[in-house]
Amino acid sequence: MNKTTTTIWDPAAHLRTADDVVAYLEAALQDGDPRLVAAALGDIARAKGMSQVACNAGLGRESLYKSLSSSGNPELASVLKVISALGLELHVTAVDDA
Repeated sequence: MNKTTTTIWDPAAHLRTADDVVAYLEAALQDGDPRLVAAALGDIARAKGMSQVACNAGLGRESLYKSLSSSGNPELASVLKVISALGLELHVTAVDDA
């Protein structure tokens, strides 16, 4: 019987373009789980270079790794700084009450 070799899938390795990043973050936001959003931001930051993102956001790299993990709970101010450091903007749209 042949053995199947598997590797851990890392989303950061697949976030190559701005469209990839936007689609990934939008999917996390649509899910509505704050931990998933934080983890998605962490994946995006790792794809862009966590040290550079932390520097651009004015935050510590180690604390950014911790707060942007699936078990992290970043403050809104930190989230907004990271989004800006990633070159992204948040937009709000109304949901129809159908």
